[in-house]
Amino acid sequence: MDIVEDARRWLDADPDPDTRAELQALLDAGDVDGLRARFGVRLEFGTAGIRGPMGAGPAQFNRMVVRRVTAGLAARLLEGDVDSQRGVVVGHDARHKSAVFARDAAAVLAAAGIPVHCLPGTTPTPLVAFAVRDLGAAAGVQITASHNPAADNGYKVYWSDGAQILPPLDAEISAAIDAVAADADVPMADEGISEVDPTIVDRYCDAILPLATGGATRLRIVYTPMHGVAGQLMHTVFDRAGFSDVTIVAAQADPDPDFPTVSFPNPEEPGALDLAFETADEVDADLILAHDPDGDRIAAAVYEGRWRALNGDEIGCLLAEWLLTNGPDDDGRLVGTTVVSSRLLAAIAHERHVGYVETLTGFKWLARAALEADQRGERMVLAYEQALGAMCGTAVLDKDGISAALVLSDMAASLREKEQSLTDVLDDLARRHGAHVTGGRNIRLEGDEGAALVVTTLERLRSSPPDQVAGVDVVAVADYAAGTTRRSDGTGETLTTPPTDLVGLLLADGSRLQVRPSGTEPLLKFYAEVIETVGTGEAVLVAHERGRQRLDELVTALLSAVGI
Repeated sequence: MDIVEDARRWLDADPDPDTRAELQALLDAGDVDGLRARFGVRLEFGTAGIRGPMGAGPAQFNRMVVRRVTAGLAARLLEGDVDSQRGVVVGHDARHKSAVFARDAAAVLAAAGIPVHCLPGTTPTPLVAFAVRDLGAAAGVQITASHNPAADNGYKVYWSDGAQILPPLDAEISAAIDAVAADADVPMADEGISEVDPTIVDRYCDAILPLATGGATRLRIVYTPMHGVAGQLMHTVFDRAGFSDVTIVAAQADPDPDFPTVSFPNPEEPGALDLAFETADEVDADLILAHDPDGDRIAAAVYEGRWRALNGDEIGCLLAEWLLTNGPDDDGRLVGTTVVSSRLLAAIAHERHVGYVETLTGFKWLARAALEADQRGERMVLAYEQALGAMCGTAVLDKDGISAALVLSDMAASLREKEQSLTDVLDDLARRHGAHVTGGRNIRLEGDEGAALVVTTLERLRSSPPDQVAGVDVVAVADYAAGTTRRSDGTGETLTTPPTDLVGLLLADGSRLQVRPSGTEPLLKFYAEVIETVGTGEAVLVAHERGRQRLDELVTALLSAVGI
């Protein structure tokens, strides 16, 4: 009965007719299970903010949740360690109700006496991160679910440094949110809300355009914003950089919250780039570029007899190779990636005599590494994570698919002038450092059974890891939750990263296997990397295929070892 009373109180306060109707129907039907699914838990606020399916109740994303979360954020801003009068940047994507959620967030902040700087229209996420520092704001809020399914939405927070929030700030904001009653009548106001001048787009372009060499621009590009909001800004960047031969995938050009041409609006997903491949064949393109719906991730495909999508490690290492080769050759240069990305970037950094940093997954950690480097007088040239996130320079302290697309275009055009390609650069890296073949598998989790699978899998790998995987000895186990690495010879070492739910196995042949739960989706993620030496006179493709077969064997064997 408490669930029923909670639902009735929520219904009385809910301003959204859609979620009110949803809740009333459940009450009328006496659907206690449906009510429990909406009121038994709350969406958790973490370092990426909040993200989840839209619907009624505190377990789903809705106007009541947005108001409550914003009230908690406002309370934390008013504690005084950052000047709240510098205001909060608020932006939103084109998902269902994103504009309404953004207006609610702005009104709650304004009622708390905090000025609000609303970005006009729909906005790619990187522009919000840029605007926080450009305007000297105290924080930023972007309403977006990034590449999640169409039924989802989310709330992403940046702090005054322009980076995503980190512990313990996330816990402090979460505690402030918890202090606001779930069905509270949160104050709202209109005064104190202003619209950011559109010239911020020019300042963003001015900040990222120096990443390009400004030379060759003769390149035929096919581009898709994947029904998202990056298209207009990307068009402006292409135009200002001199890339005029750009074909937009027509069916995906305009923002559409239903994402009708893709089953899942993530350019990593199989089939997501099929329309881009078709368009590229029609116009005889040189390069395919794609963004996820909020524009922070970059996807690319190259033609190798057929179109092939590059993975995140390939994109990240291409960007690093180009920026280190063509950018300023100053002291204190640094590149970075995450613990589950390819080790190829470390090899490139060693060869180039530049600094290298490895962080936990999530751009919040890479942004922190960039800020710390700046304090030391160093400069982060490139940071990336394997899930198609890249940060070129530090104009945006988060992954920015728009600036990454600019650099890839610049690189491909310059190589084309020399009758070379991005594939040629990847092959050269493989010959110099070995073919780094990466991949893995995602296991989708459902309900309590899925949560239990995460616990048992990771605990099994921690407490009783296999002695061998696919016939190769396990020589070390890295337990990132405990912060230690144990080696088979009895030695060990302390990890320098903060604790996280990740376990890694290093094999005698140099292969690496890692397992962790996703921080944003109900997935258990398995990562693998195999390094194959490219023999003298051997085609790189042959070494890659050998590595791919070995990788598949390792992943299958590991899944079997943990009972999946």
